[in-house]
This record gives sequence, C-alpha cells and structure tokens, in this order.
Amino acid sequence: MPRLPLLIASLVLAACTSVPPSAPPEPAPAPDRTLPAFTYQPPLLPEAASGITEKPGWSTRRFAVAAANPLAAHAGYQVLKAGGSAVDAAIAVQMVLTLVEPQSSGIGGGAFLLHYDGKQVEAFDGRETAPSGVDEKLFLGADGKPMPFYEAVVGGRAVGVPGAVRMLEMAHRQHGRLPWAQLMQPAIVLAEGGFQISPRLHTLLRNDAHLKKDPIAAAYFYRPDGEPRAVGTVLRNPELGAVLRRIAAEGARALHEGEIAQAIVAKVRQHPTNPGAMTLSDLAAYQPQKRAPLCHDWRASGRDWQVCGFPPPSSGALAIGQILGILQHTPAASMPLQDGLPSADWLHFYTEAARLAFADRAQYVADPAFTAPPAGRWSSLLDPAYLAARARLIGPQSMKVAEPGTPGGEKSAQAPMPEQLEFGTSHLSIVDGYGQALAMTTTIEDQFGARQMVTTTPGRSGGFLLNNELTDFSFAPADAQGRPIANRVQAGKRPRSSMSPTLVFDKATGQLVMTAGSPGGALIIHFTAKTLVGTLGWGLNAQQAINLPNFGSNNGPTLLEEKRFTPATVQALRARGAEVREQAMTSGLQAITRVPGGWFGGADPRREGIVMGE
Repeated sequence: MPRLPLLIASLVLAACTSVPPSAPPEPAPAPDRTLPAFTYQPPLLPEAASGITEKPGWSTRRFAVAAANPLAAHAGYQVLKAGGSAVDAAIAVQMVLTLVEPQSSGIGGGAFLLHYDGKQVEAFDGRETAPSGVDEKLFLGADGKPMPFYEAVVGGRAVGVPGAVRMLEMAHRQHGRLPWAQLMQPAIVLAEGGFQISPRLHTLLRNDAHLKKDPIAAAYFYRPDGEPRAVGTVLRNPELGAVLRRIAAEGARALHEGEIAQAIVAKVRQHPTNPGAMTLSDLAAYQPQKRAPLCHDWRASGRDWQVCGFPPPSSGALAIGQILGILQHTPAASMPLQDGLPSADWLHFYTEAARLAFADRAQYVADPAFTAPPAGRWSSLLDPAYLAARARLIGPQSMKVAEPGTPGGEKSAQAPMPEQLEFGTSHLSIVDGYGQALAMTTTIEDQFGARQMVTTTPGRSGGFLLNNELTDFSFAPADAQGRPIANRVQAGKRPRSSMSPTLVFDKATGQLVMTAGSPGGALIIHFTAKTLVGTLGWGLNAQQAINLPNFGSNNGPTLLEEKRFTPATVQALRARGAEVREQAMTSGLQAITRVPGGWFGGADPRREGIVMGE
C-alpha cells in the first residue's frame, strides 16, 4: 500500500457477501447512536496535484473512498474509520468539495446518488429544478434566437433550485449511522481554519473570464490586482463555515428557508444584467425524489454482469447501456487491446455505437415528469432486439451523424435536441464496512457555475457558489417545423443530465463488483463506458482502465484525447470517413472494484483525486 502525505492508509477491507440487487427491499437499520462521537482531525498538508500525475491505484480490505480532492477523500476516510456508513462519508465529502473544489460542485448545486444497501439499489435524485417563473423562452434573445452560451450562464438567469443538500438529508435518514451535524465538521474546520489552494483550482481561477465579475467571488478568490491567489495560499471561508453550522443545526431546511434562502434569491433576482426568476417559494418547495434504478445485463469476458445506473432525467445509464449493448452485436465484442490501446477498428465500432446512442438521447431523454418514454418505458431503449437492429446500421464507413431509432416501432412527434455545451461535475465512489456502497456524481454545471457567490453577511467575501444548471435544458424549445424538444425549459422541470453514477454486479452471484463514475459534461458517458470496458472487458485493474486514453462521439466528430493515439490510428479512422478531432478530454474518473481479499481503487491522473481506506 502506497503511503500518502495525508496519512498512512493501511488497507484492510473484508469482502462482503451480498444478494442480487433485485432482492426484496427490507427496512434500513436505524442510525447507530452507540458509536462514539466523530471528531475530525485535519491533515497537516494537502496532497498537491497538477496536470497529469501518475497514480498507482490503491488496495484496501475493509472500506474505501475515492474522491476528487485529497482533503475530501480524507474527510470521508475519517468518517468511515469512525464507523460511519457510505452515505455518512458521502455527506462529509460533498461538504468539503463545496470548499476545496468550488469549480465543480457544492451545496449550491445538485447530485445523483446511486446507493446499494447490501440488498437493493436505490437512486436518490437531487437534481436542480427550474423555478416556477420560467418558461420555454428563457434562453431566447430579443430576436427569438438562442442566446450565446455564456450570456445565459453568467448571472441569475440559469440558476436552478439546488437539491444536493435535501437529497443527502433524505439518504441520511435512511442509511446514516453518525449524526448529521457531525458530518458537517470536516468542512467547517477547513472553512474556518483554512485550506491550501491547489494547483488545479489556481489554474482554473487564472483561466476563467467571468468569476471575478462577481464582487464577492473576486474578493475571495483573487488578489486586489486581479490575479488569482497563489498555489499554497491558505484560503479561509468563515462565511461558508457559518452556513454549514446552520445546516448542521437545522438540516437542509436552513438552506431552503430563512436567511440563507433569502440571500440565494436576492443574488439570483438582483443580478444587474442577467437576473433570474427564483423565489423563496421555489426553494422551500424543492423535494428530492427516490427513483427506481435503471439496470441492464451486459456480457463481457465470458461473464454476465448487471450494470445499474441512474434513470431519466439522467441520460447516462441509457446511453452507456445502449453503447455496450450495441457493441455486443459487433466484432468489437471480442477485440483485445493492441499494444495497450484501443485499436482503430475497435474505436470505429465504439464511436458508431455512440452516435446511435446519442441520437436516441437527443430525441427522447428528458425529465420523466414532463416527457413520456418511448413505447411507454425507458427500458425500450435497451431492449436486446432493438439494440441488435441498431447495430446492423454500423458499416465499414462512418455514418458521421446517426438518426434516432424507433423503439417499439412508434415514431416520436418531438424534435431531437441540437448538440449544446455541457460541462462540470465531480464524482465520488465509496464502499463501507457494512456491505453498503454508493456512486455519487455532483455538479454546479459549468466551472464555477453561474459565477455567483452567496454570502449572508453584506460586505464579506466567501460563501458558496450557485449552479447554472438550467443551461442543460435546450435553449431552443422547438425545431424549425415547430416540433417541441423533449428537454426544453419548463417550470418545475429537471434538466437532462449526463451524470452516470454506476454500480456493477456479478449476475450469477448478485455480488457488487464495482462503483464508478466521472465528471466531464456529455463526455461523462464515454469516460464511464471506457472504464467499464477496460475493467470488465479487457481485464485491467481500475487504475489501468482509468489511465486509458479517452475517446467518444456525441453524434458528430470522432473525439480522441490529444497526444494519446498514434498517427496511424487517427489516419485509419479518417480513412473510414470519420471527422477526427484530437482535443483535451479531462475526465475525473473514480472507481473501486472488488478483488480477492478486498477492493482496489483508482483515481484519474488528469485531476487531483485519490483513494483512501483500510
């Protein structure tokens, strides 16, 4: 076991026998109030990371937490060590991420949590909602055309009603073991005592053109000369600490009602150039939802797996399931890596399958409260016969742009959503010592969200950032023929997401074998699919699979991670008619897989994450 600068993790995790996720649900155990009070001890120094940092992978036996920042992983580790559950650890991790990774997620945003309690899988939906005062013309300019992306993002217009904290509170009521208030302690200690600015946060602050337009954020993140505070600077955020103390004492209600809610609404509605429509009633009325997970069977390496993900409003599980299912009907199903990399032939089949999946995603997927699934059920998009028919559309040459299919044989009256920018998020995977596990992807959408920082003390800097999640809706409500787009803006609606928290089970035994996910906007789907294929298809360990170069297609060009594929591979794909773009594809994958004697976790070398456990 590698020794970490934060602490020595001796990794001891006994594999737990579990039954299939389809087993009948049983009441969750009551929170364990006999455990001693959890007391957080901050590490002496955070582990720095910048650019590509080689990571070894981490072996554990009893429990593990993989998170996007060492301080967040450390907080989750201490919670698990103190006897907390996976949900307890996720709450502590999320609150610390609000502080140390403010560009990606936080209490001003939303999250999807996929949880396994040892018997069943549950999907906790904390996705943001559109305020009651918006309509489908929200992102249309005076000329009736969609606004430029950042004109929509920066300000109050795109801020959705946040849902992460209320969702975590719901999950904690069912699966928490440590008291809620104790789980705020790590973030409070770090907010009030300070944390060192990481290289990644510094780089994003330097490159962002909009954050310093907000006076509160500018005073907090930047020096008086406009330069971002230096790497290693100890940054304190007592304003966030005060908010978290309120949440610790009052629960999620503290964020959705009263003084903090008033500050959120004022920030949204009083933006000088781009105000939003959120009201106090919108915040007070927000409710998380529990949904049935979306699970499908997948055969790889001669074994049958059950892959469980998040249903709509997420498109992640559907798109991943379609890609994997289509590939099973192509020669790619038996193609090995070549010289440690996906071959040009394999990439051709993958990107064609991806085009087909993304065509269906654009046509059908939206908030199920507003949009009926094709053929009356979302699983129609994963029917083996339908996927086999879709696979027959793949030929030797690239189709360049795929058309949506007709699952159930019924053509939709809706228009497909045009491709649109999509960013952001953070992911964490956790297995605890009680046989429970989770995958949670959490977001404020674009980096630094709407670039609006909320404080409850006038004249003070610090606090927390608000999301710009409404830009995940289609800016255009209809196509040129007037056909409505499923993912258009509507009051109270949850925008479509690509977040793909994933749990995988051995079909024969029902045993949990993997928890995984990634940030990365629409590319989350490809990052997560790559990791599933790498581990369960090609036999790599979690770290090796994460390290593989990234690739994909969102039903347009073939996308390859720059400087990671040979010129011969690029040329071979172009010879098949694909438009190939080599670009940065900065995933932030976290994955934990079951291995003999325990678990093995990996964290993306492209970001700052680590795995901790014992």
